[in-house]
Amino acid sequence: MSELLADDPEWADVVPIRQYEDVNPIAPIFYSEEYKDATDYFRGVLKTGEMSPRVLRLTERIIRMNPAHYTAWQHRYKTVIALKIPLEQELELMNEIATTFLKTYQVWHHRRLLLTALNSIDAAARELEFLKTVLRADAKNYHTWSFRQWILAHFNKEGRLWAGERAYIEDLLEQDVRNNSAWHHRFFVVFASGVRLGDEDRDQVLRRELSFAKEKIALAPNNSSAWNYLRGTLEHTNTPFSALAVFVEPYTTSQPPSRGTDDVVDLDNPPPSAGAQLPATPALEFMADIYEQEGGNATGKAVEIWKSLANEKDVMRKKYWEYRIRNALSNA
Repeated sequence: MSELLADDPEWADVVPIRQYEDVNPIAPIFYSEEYKDATDYFRGVLKTGEMSPRVLRLTERIIRMNPAHYTAWQHRYKTVIALKIPLEQELELMNEIATTFLKTYQVWHHRRLLLTALNSIDAAARELEFLKTVLRADAKNYHTWSFRQWILAHFNKEGRLWAGERAYIEDLLEQDVRNNSAWHHRFFVVFASGVRLGDEDRDQVLRRELSFAKEKIALAPNNSSAWNYLRGTLEHTNTPFSALAVFVEPYTTSQPPSRGTDDVVDLDNPPPSAGAQLPATPALEFMADIYEQEGGNATGKAVEIWKSLANEKDVMRKKYWEYRIRNALSNA
């Protein structure tokens, strides 16, 4: 039995429109017969403006073959609204498509439109839980993280949506301390969302975030994500890099200072973990920036670090380090 709409009596009243009607393209795209059939009939209903249950079925058929078909998504949304389909029902129906095609932008844009139309805090909360499921499949998918941040920003005044975000991120970083997407989201939650209840004391927040980043750096000293978070925190709060010189210095040496069993542990400046690969390239870069900001005679120390990075520690970015050297010397 054929699955083509051309053989389905339900579609006999629709005049299909071919993509290349009366045209002989030089380089036509070779679509499957099923896809050409579905899109021919889709162009037919677009021409008449039909919005009906069968159009919903048709758009789903096309989306499953080509989830990036923007026009199919757009007409589906218009049809859902026109038919007054329960929007939460549409979200549920699209869950399987979202998890199958999670790297497709149109999937998440459709959900954004539905949530905007719903304007429901309960629906937004359920969507955040759904996204946790999606992120378990791919913890670094840009579209998923972008959509999660949109939900939080759109319902910015709803504290209960934000309540568990920091704890959620900490769980993800426990699983993978190098998850740059999770680090980025933490910065969004802590700094980019405005002051939330309980975070009014910004000095306390700064101390907490510096402590968190230091702890993660100690676990994996060459993890650029944690170092970038540290930098971002300092820059956002206008805190000089030199404030962390005591913490950074042990990460710039080949061997961390030896400690006896009776030595007092500095909780504010956790040392590199046992067996860490030192010196850590991000730490050397950080220390060079401290020297550059200090200026004067310290510029020479920064230049020496950049030379070691260019010629030994980070040869991949040799041209960049040479640029930093030229720039610093020209401004000295």
